[in-house]
Amino acid sequence: MASTRDIRRRIKSVKNTRQITKAMELVAASKMKKAQAAALAGRPYAELMAKMLGAIADRVEEAQHPFLAKREIRTRGIILITSDKGLCGPLNSNVLKVVTDIKSPAKYAVIGRKGTQFIARTHRDLLADFPANDRTSFADIKVVAEFMVKQFLEGVVDTVEVIWPRFRNTLVQAPTVMTLLPLTSVKDVIADLRSDAGLEATTTAAAKTAQNQMLFEPDAASVLEAILPLYINRELFQHAIDAKASEHSARMVAMKTAKDNATKLLGELTLEYNKARQAGITQEILEIAAAQFAA
Repeated sequence: MASTRDIRRRIKSVKNTRQITKAMELVAASKMKKAQAAALAGRPYAELMAKMLGAIADRVEEAQHPFLAKREIRTRGIILITSDKGLCGPLNSNVLKVVTDIKSPAKYAVIGRKGTQFIARTHRDLLADFPANDRTSFADIKVVAEFMVKQFLEGVVDTVEVIWPRFRNTLVQAPTVMTLLPLTSVKDVIADLRSDAGLEATTTAAAKTAQNQMLFEPDAASVLEAILPLYINRELFQHAIDAKASEHSARMVAMKTAKDNATKLLGELTLEYNKARQAGITQEILEIAAAQFAA
């Protein structure tokens, strides 16, 4: 049995660990709520963009836009979103398992240090890496989106896909793969935007009439040319916020589990300390009694 001094040291160490993990749990919970609020704040923007694209869809020839043109896929372009920091359970490892399963030629742009380290360690083709800041701003994500769009238009990659941990709820963050480019059709883009905005997929007759009354300057094709890059930027920003909410929720759960384990261990150590202390007292009483009997 360990000495009471050693047990006291372990108890003190476990108490400090429990205090740290509890503080990290509270911080992660606060950041998760902010990330969820940021994701919901983009709904009005998505709704308005869906209305505008709905008005444009019937007035332009989709095949004219390079984002909608079909091409043979030789090299996939993948934006991988991970975290900069650890202590978030299996979140990053689950996302990286998806990358491991990719056998076709691919080039990567990575958001987050964990993903960058994995791509470098596995000798995959890294185009660029970007930090995953706690406060995900649209300007930061726009740089990533524009970089990958440029690679797509120049023919360096034939797709632009996103792999990120989709936030389902506090306990579930599912690794997800989504193709941003090439777009299948404007109608699918509208459906995605309406889904992001929490709207039904169908459009009422009154809404269609209002859309048909919209006027576009200089023309609908030019407006479509400007809107589709905004759509790509917005979708990637939405996924980045989603990944940040997943990170904070996973870290909150991991820290709560660590805190609970520390509390359980503390109880076991306290019981062991009391037993050792009681055994020491009993031994001292026996030694005193034996000395008196010998005298």
